[in-house]
Amino acid sequence: MARSMSFFIFIALLAFAPICFSFKSNNGNLFPQYYYKTCPRAQEIVESVVAKAVAKEARMAASLLRLHFHDCFVKGCDASLLLDSSRGIVTEKGSNPNKNSARGFEVLDDIKSALEKECPQTVSCADILALAARDSTVLAGGPSWEVPLGRRDSRSASLSGSNNNIPAPNNTFNSILSKFQRQGLDLVDLVALSGSHTIGNSRCTSFRQRLYNQSGNNKPDSTLDKSYAAQLRNRCPKSGGDRNLFFLDFVSPTKFDNSYFKLLLASKGLLNSDQVLTTKSQASLALVKQYAENNALFFDHFAKSMVKMGNISPLTGSSGEIRKNCRKINSS
Repeated sequence: MARSMSFFIFIALLAFAPICFSFKSNNGNLFPQYYYKTCPRAQEIVESVVAKAVAKEARMAASLLRLHFHDCFVKGCDASLLLDSSRGIVTEKGSNPNKNSARGFEVLDDIKSALEKECPQTVSCADILALAARDSTVLAGGPSWEVPLGRRDSRSASLSGSNNNIPAPNNTFNSILSKFQRQGLDLVDLVALSGSHTIGNSRCTSFRQRLYNQSGNNKPDSTLDKSYAAQLRNRCPKSGGDRNLFFLDFVSPTKFDNSYFKLLLASKGLLNSDQVLTTKSQASLALVKQYAENNALFFDHFAKSMVKMGNISPLTGSSGEIRKNCRKINSS
């Protein structure tokens, strides 16, 4: 009896163990305790700066979360997105997915500056991105998770990778899924991570096609709710107003919850890349329904998928560097 009880306790402990204590990468390990000795206050400092930024502007939570996504899908989670053009580097900030929309770089500068004062050249910009994404999610009311740490920073950027690897608002479902699968992510990751659109905004230019000429026939997208489309057209005309902003989730635009999935089921997804989750795949539709009905399940899957995404091709060991300034590589 004692032996069986001990086994039960062991299994129970495994079930409630942190979901990301250690994740094997190609070059070593990432683990949450990475900075415990070298920079004990690292996570506290990141959280403090992010909290101030989000308190000043709620939209910043979505912006910081998006930066981590856009970084990891290009060359892995290596902070290549943060590099400005210089010394043979062409910045990813000028790519189609990032130009005029990627933001929050000043917040990351503030975090890096604070960390350099606390523990010089110790915490990577790539890890700052991962921590800021988690803290932003929590501050918006979403789930928390332990962030595996130990990434190092890239010495290069890839404009072509940014243009080609990041899913675009008008991509087909199969194209989006293919881009996720190339990163080692699956359908559950695709649908769960799309749930990040429960916060944030999108520009008129990202969905105008759905309102006026979805299939090249000068007609709106038939999968878009007609009354919702009419509201959108008021501030997103056929021409002009490209940068006019619209909530991705107009029910609770600054709260991280599952209302995004409920809107998809009502045919009120803002982007084509949102709505195709319900119209082009029975498997993804089933997941959308599950998340719409069960917020806790969405939170659980989202947290696990964020850990999985954060482990895309990290630089570890002696690869890359720890930048002093997130916008430029260190002087040799």
